[in-house]
Amino acid sequence: MINALLQGFAFGIAYVAPIGVQNIFVINNSINYNYKYILKIIWFVILFDILLALTCFLGIGIVFEYFPFLKLILLCIGCIVITYMGICLIIKKSKLVIEDKNLLKINKIIVSSFAVTWLNPQAIIDGTILFGGLRSTLTGNDAYLFIIGVCFASIIWFNLLALLVHKIMDKFIKIIRYINIICGTILVLFGLKLGYLFVNILLDGIHG
Repeated sequence: MINALLQGFAFGIAYVAPIGVQNIFVINNSINYNYKYILKIIWFVILFDILLALTCFLGIGIVFEYFPFLKLILLCIGCIVITYMGICLIIKKSKLVIEDKNLLKINKIIVSSFAVTWLNPQAIIDGTILFGGLRSTLTGNDAYLFIIGVCFASIIWFNLLALLVHKIMDKFIKIIRYINIICGTILVLFGLKLGYLFVNILLDGIHG
């Protein structure tokens, strides 16, 4: 039982630790905003990440095979939202924001956290393959303990990442502008990649 839990935790860390849109989103906000705001972001990112892991574990990728238009819709929305987020970061003023009541708008936090987690059909499909493959090797309670370990990994990773970056943010204050540009550019490129996939799938459907 403990083995399955530890395996899930180790796999969860390996799954969320590589630099991706979620981590860039958390890092950038940890540098730019006060800790109260960061905590709100972290827990929504964790919530959507856990929901995605659970969904992949249950095999939502199969849905895309039966209803390919859902993948197209998600790709289109993902392209627009994530590209927009990246552009906003690139043109953002290069200063550390400590007090701003507008930052605490819950709807903005929810939409942004959802966007960096769910608006990537490829991540869902890849996650389904990874989790599905591992789930096939687990039986009984081990499967549940494994996914619980994955959830714990998400909680610990994003909290540690945000805390670490926020604690050393003083070293980044002078280069926040450049960090914003780098993070924003990565998001724009990721958004454009989703748009490229959307166009390719659409053209394949038309020619097919």
